[in-house]
Amino acid sequence: MSTAEAAATAEAREPGTRIKSSSPRQIPAVGVVTQDEEAQGVFTSMDLNRVIKLLEETEKDDLEEKQLKSVKKVVQCYQNGLPLRDLAQIFKILNLCAGKIKKQPHFIEPAYNILKLCGLPFLKKKVSDEITYAEDTANSIALLGDLMKVPSSELRIQICKCIIDFYHAEPPKQHIPGYQQASSLYKIKMAEVGGLAKTMAQSLALLENQLVEKLWVLKALQHLSTSVNCTLMVKAQAASGICAHLDDPDPSGQLLFRSSEILWNLLEKSSKEEIIQQLSNLECVLALKEVFKNLLTRGFSHYDRQLRNDILVITTIIAQNPGAPMIECGFTRDLILFATFNEVKSQNPLVKGLKLSNSYEDFELKKLLFNIIVILCKDLSTIQLLIDGKVILALFSYVKKPEKQKIIEWSAAQYEELQLHAIATLSSVAPFLTEEYMLCQGNARVLAFLEWCESEDSFFSHGNSFHGTGGRGNKFAQMRYSLRLLRAMVYLENETINKDLCEKGTVQQLLGIFKNTISKYNDKEEAILLEIQSDILLILSGLCEHHIPRKEIFGTEGVDIILHVMKTDPKKLQTGLGYNVLLFSTLDSIWCCILGCYPLEDYFLEKEGIFLLLDLLALNPQKFCNLILGIMVEFCDNPKTAAHVNAWRGKKDQTAASLLIKLWRKEEKELGVKRDKHGKIIDTKKPLFTSFQEKQKITPLPANCPTIAVMDVAENIRAKIYAVLGKLDFENLPGLSAEDFVTLCIIHRYLDFKTGEIWNEIYEEIKLEKLRPVTMDKNILESITTASENIGKMVASLQSEMIESQACQDVQNEQKVYTKIQATHKQRELANKSWENFLARTSNAKTLKKAKRLQEKAIESSRRSKQPPNAVFHWTDIKGLNTTVPSGRVVTVESTPARLVGGPLADTDIALKKLPIRGGALQRVKAVKTVDEPKKSVPT
Repeated sequence: MSTAEAAATAEAREPGTRIKSSSPRQIPAVGVVTQDEEAQGVFTSMDLNRVIKLLEETEKDDLEEKQLKSVKKVVQCYQNGLPLRDLAQIFKILNLCAGKIKKQPHFIEPAYNILKLCGLPFLKKKVSDEITYAEDTANSIALLGDLMKVPSSELRIQICKCIIDFYHAEPPKQHIPGYQQASSLYKIKMAEVGGLAKTMAQSLALLENQLVEKLWVLKALQHLSTSVNCTLMVKAQAASGICAHLDDPDPSGQLLFRSSEILWNLLEKSSKEEIIQQLSNLECVLALKEVFKNLLTRGFSHYDRQLRNDILVITTIIAQNPGAPMIECGFTRDLILFATFNEVKSQNPLVKGLKLSNSYEDFELKKLLFNIIVILCKDLSTIQLLIDGKVILALFSYVKKPEKQKIIEWSAAQYEELQLHAIATLSSVAPFLTEEYMLCQGNARVLAFLEWCESEDSFFSHGNSFHGTGGRGNKFAQMRYSLRLLRAMVYLENETINKDLCEKGTVQQLLGIFKNTISKYNDKEEAILLEIQSDILLILSGLCEHHIPRKEIFGTEGVDIILHVMKTDPKKLQTGLGYNVLLFSTLDSIWCCILGCYPLEDYFLEKEGIFLLLDLLALNPQKFCNLILGIMVEFCDNPKTAAHVNAWRGKKDQTAASLLIKLWRKEEKELGVKRDKHGKIIDTKKPLFTSFQEKQKITPLPANCPTIAVMDVAENIRAKIYAVLGKLDFENLPGLSAEDFVTLCIIHRYLDFKTGEIWNEIYEEIKLEKLRPVTMDKNILESITTASENIGKMVASLQSEMIESQACQDVQNEQKVYTKIQATHKQRELANKSWENFLARTSNAKTLKKAKRLQEKAIESSRRSKQPPNAVFHWTDIKGLNTTVPSGRVVTVESTPARLVGGPLADTDIALKKLPIRGGALQRVKAVKTVDEPKKSVPT
């Protein structure tokens, strides 16, 4: 087997548990050495069982000297590495030596020497040894953690060095014939299986006052925490144990560095929630607070600044837990102070003389402080601290156009990133501090900043940061975050804020910005422009909702913008660049900014807005159907709407009524409503029941809780379709098929069916609660249920009549088609017979003469027998014409090409000799006219 298979076998066992040795020593395997090499004997033959037995004896006088000598021989024997087959016995010897140290200190040295051997590579004689001795190896390595209990500084340090050597494997000092070095990852994997990390983490509790040993243990844990060992360390409460001692005195600074590294590894490679829970205690938070304060106020090196930022990130993660005692230990107040001392002057001694440079670490610190404020503000108990710290004022110091003359401590790119981060932070914090927002003239500042964003001032945006995405070389990033801030404030529905915004001309300003974004449309900034447009429409919706005067300010200019967006190519809705969000915002603005204001409704209708809504509905977008139909219901209150809806035509001349009925059928199919193949009602007792309603059992609910039947009205679009068709008048809907009429019968009775369904639900709840209504109430309930069922039967009967009538109509239509087909076939037969007669005349002279005689006879019989006196007779026959069809002066013979016979009248007596002749036949020439040919009238 390979090393990977060994690792897989090891992983299958539960980490951190000891394994009883039951290694099958007789497993056949392929040897890696020859018999000659094996015969040479690499290691001096030594009976380890005898050494173990000797160490277990306690009664002889000179026993200690013999024991020390035997252990020394063991060390000498295995000075080039430990074979896997002997590992269990060697570690048993090590354990026996460690057990004697307390009473016999001389055993420290042999134990120390054996531990040094553990740092050497493990050796295998056969390829299968890694699998065969996996259990023994895991148990042996796990013993190292238990040996940390031995009260010997030398041994503890050597154990840590031994563990560190697992991760820095060195080749053997010399090649050992007959043996191979085990894979470099083998020791690490066995340490994971044996649960070494857990016992090492627990050993920290024994070393509180022993700095050197603690640093070595932390170094070992730092190596162990780079793998799945983190889970074992978490079980041993390593996170809280390490964090609580972060501020312990340490001149070297290693304790803080290694501890923070271990905490980082634990957060990355184990359960983050469990780590946060362990660190959310007063002792840990206090330690983090002291360490951060010391590093911020006294740390000046590059290393100190990096470590300070790492500690702040860990603090930020802990602050996400509402139960963390951030306020109780004063850490929140200090963090707010450090975040705002540059912008708001403070007399606090903590920040006296404190300055931030424009170094990368200090720049990151500033952003991290902004970030932690966003997290802290979610705890309402922090609000007063944010007010005291003047956080809103500090953040608003960035909401202004950059001043060229003023010298600032940040570079242009850094200031831009901080500016965007500050505005983003305001979007999260300001909604909790509305009074401070208004005291700082927040609306005026944001609107002024938006005006600068819209201006043509020369400004080169770097757009390097996350917040600056899509804003390189323009002010779109600043505009986006400013609009997000306004949107957050508007959606508080605080009338004071919204009124102040409207008084400052926000509606007109936002409409102007929207128009400019349309004119500045660019494929590169498409995503950010769509987001800006969506936010503008959402802000306008929040401001205009329920306020007719503000809707009038929105005016026709706003309606034109909405119509422009609604004309967007439907294919773009699938691009994923924000068009869906923009369309949602547009529909929301129709609801909030147009509906209820009759002049705007009329203007929307005049500009064919209803047509655009129906076009969008015809695309069948699942996400928008409910919203569009809700808008249609509201619009239908306007008496002018019905004419527009009925006038609309979709693909294949589809009408609005047909579209709505089609949506009803699709909705019922998705809901699992029972219908037959013609759309007819199957269950007259429950004609509207969905599959979900059938699965759910009726349970008694309080009077203020909606039942399943009531919730069904809001959860699908059937009620809205019923409302729209009801306002259009069920009796006069154009363009419906028979299938549509069958469905329309159900829609028409939707309210009756739903009422009966709710009463039936009430009746069932009464039965479940084992209540017995009075006779009158019982009779009324039964009559309502019966009436509802009768309506269902009536509708089903009407549907059956419609289906039968349609079937008859289909049969009649089919018969008409068959009659038409028969007439067509008969006409073809006559045409074929006529053609056969024609061919007979042209191919047989006798037939032709016979036909000619019959023709002449027919002509003569049609003439008068006596001519009137003084009458002039005009012959209508053309002499020399050999045809049997009625002819005029010009005849075109289609059966024979003109080029072969010279033209149709080439051999007749009336050939026009004055016209040019080509090939002896009369032909049409455009440039030639007849000369001196008087017009004669020939009676026919």
